[in-house]
Amino acid sequence: MQSLIKTLLATSALLGTLFPAFAGAAPITIADPGYATAQGTAYVVKVLLEEQLGKDVEAVKAGSVPVIWEALNRNAGEVDIWTDVWLPNQQALVDQYAKAGGTVTLAAHSYPGTQGYCTTKAIADKYDIHSVYDLSDPAKAAVFSADGKGKGRIWLGAAGWLSTNIETVRARDYGFADFFELQTTDEAVATADLDAAVKAGTGWVGYCYGPHQNFARYDLEVLKEPANDPAKWTFVEPSDPNWLEKSKIATAYKDAAIHIAYSNTLAKSAPEVAAILEKVTFTTDAVSKLAFAIAVEGKTPEAAAKEWIAANPETIAGWTGN
Repeated sequence: MQSLIKTLLATSALLGTLFPAFAGAAPITIADPGYATAQGTAYVVKVLLEEQLGKDVEAVKAGSVPVIWEALNRNAGEVDIWTDVWLPNQQALVDQYAKAGGTVTLAAHSYPGTQGYCTTKAIADKYDIHSVYDLSDPAKAAVFSADGKGKGRIWLGAAGWLSTNIETVRARDYGFADFFELQTTDEAVATADLDAAVKAGTGWVGYCYGPHQNFARYDLEVLKEPANDPAKWTFVEPSDPNWLEKSKIATAYKDAAIHIAYSNTLAKSAPEVAAILEKVTFTTDAVSKLAFAIAVEGKTPEAAAKEWIAANPETIAGWTGN
C-alpha cells in the first residue's frame, strides 16, 4: 500500500510539473484600486490577456498605492501588474523598486495626466475664484463652508494616495490651509459631495486629476497655479517622521506620465505578456470615457473594458501584432 501511495504521489508531482494548469497554476494578478480610471485600464489589460493569450487573470482589490508596490516587489503573485503608475507622484516608489537591479519593470510607454484643484465653473465665476491664491482669502474660502461663514472644506484626496500627502504640503505652502478643513475621504464620498453641491448650487473645491469621469459629467474649472518649478518642489516621503516639515511645494505639478508596471517574475514566466504590456498605451480621452462608463453609467469594469476593446480593434491590433 505504501509503495502505491508513493507511486501516486510521484505521478501527481510529475503531472504538476508537466501540466501546471492541472496542478492549480496561479492566475496572473492585476491591481484594482477601486477608482474608475485605474479600473478602466486594469480591466482592459485583464480582458486583453484573457481573450488574446488565453491567460487566467484575476483582478485583486488593493486600495493603497504603497501596498500595491510592495506586493509587486515581493514577486510572489500577489500583484503582477499595476496599470496606474503616475509620475512624478509615484517616483519614489519607482526609484525604490523599478530602477536598475530592482524587482519591478516600468513599461516604457505612457500617456499624459494632469492634476490640480477644481471647483465648478458656476461658483468660480460667481465669486471670482480662478486662482489657487484666491483660496487664501477668508471670504472666498467661506464660500466652501457648510454655512457660508466659517472655514471652507477642501478635499485633498483619499487616504493611501501619495498625492494626498503632496496636497497636505501644498495647502500649507499655498497659504490656504488655515482657512479650510482639509478633508481626506474616499473618492466616492468626495464625488457625492461634488454632485450634491452642483445640484444645490453651492461651493465645492478639491483635488482633481485627469483623465477622470467628472470632466465629462460636470462643468469644472481648474484653478490657476504657478507653472511647475523643480526648485520649488521638495517632497519627503512620510516614512520620515519629519516629512511634513522637510517638504516644501509652492508650484503646480509637472504634467504626469502614466505608465504600467509589472513584476520581474511575470516577465520571466510569461514573456509574451510582458511584450504586450510594453506596447499597451492609452489616451487621456479613452481613459476618461472608460471611467465615465464605469462610474456614471454604472457598467461593471469588465463590461466597460469588453465594449471598449470591441470598439477599438485597430488599437488592440497595434498592441498584439494581430
